[in-house]
Amino acid sequence: MTRKKPPQDLVGATMSESDGVRYLHLDSIWIQGAMRIARPDHLELEYIQRMMAWMLWRPEDEVTEGHAVQLGLGAAAITRFCHRRLKMRTTAVELNPSVIQACRLWFRLGADDELLSVVQTDAGAWVAQPAQRHTAQVLSVDLYDHDAAAPVLDDEAFYSACRDVLDEGGLMTVNLFGRDSSFARSAGLVAQVFGLDQVWSLRPTREGNTVLVAGRGVQVPDRDTLTRRAERIEERWGLPARKWLRMVRPLDPAQLLS
Repeated sequence: MTRKKPPQDLVGATMSESDGVRYLHLDSIWIQGAMRIARPDHLELEYIQRMMAWMLWRPEDEVTEGHAVQLGLGAAAITRFCHRRLKMRTTAVELNPSVIQACRLWFRLGADDELLSVVQTDAGAWVAQPAQRHTAQVLSVDLYDHDAAAPVLDDEAFYSACRDVLDEGGLMTVNLFGRDSSFARSAGLVAQVFGLDQVWSLRPTREGNTVLVAGRGVQVPDRDTLTRRAERIEERWGLPARKWLRMVRPLDPAQLLS
C-alpha cells in the first residue's frame, strides 16, 4: 500500500480560530478539519457534510444501525456526528498521536466509551487485519498529510481491504482532492475494486473536494424512495440531503484514466 511519509516524519497538529470556527492544521496553511465552537456537533465544512451522503443509500430504519468507521480523524467532525448524533458504534483510526490529542483538547472529542473507540495506528494496516473483515456498515476515508496534495493511501490493495471491511450492503465514502488526473486515477482504482455500477460521485465543492460513494452489493432504490429518504435526513439531522440527491451521479467512465 502506498504511504507518502513514514510515521517518524509526522508533523504536529496546530489550531487556529476565525469568526467562531476552530480549524485544525498540520504545520501548514491547509485546513485538515473545522468545528463551529458554538455548535460542535454541526458539520461545518461542505465536503464533510457530503461525506455523509451514504445515508441516502441506507433504508430509513437502518440508517443509524451498525458500525461506522473513519479512516483519518481530522477535527473529529464525522466521528462526533456518528457517535453523538447518530448514536452509532463508531471507530476512528488515526496514525498521528498529536491529531488525537488535539481533538481531545480542542475539538470536543470525548473519551472512548461503549460506542466510541479511537485507535492510534496506520489505517492501511488496520483495514488489512483479518479481524476487521465484514465488521462495518459505513466507512469514511479522508487520508491526507500536511501537504494535502493526494491521498496518503491510494492503491488497489488499500481499496480492496476497505471493501473487505464492509459488510454486505455496506458503503464507503472517500474524499478526493487535487488535479483531474489525480481524481481519475483514484476513482478508477475504487471502481476497479468495487465495480463501476457500485460507485457514484458528487459534484466537486468550490474548494475542489470530490466525494465518491462506493457500495458493497448495494441495491439502489427508486427515485421516490431516495427523495423520501433525503427529506427525512434533512428533517431529522439538518443535512442538505436533497442537494446531495441533485448532484450525485453514477461514476462516468469518461472521468477515469484509460
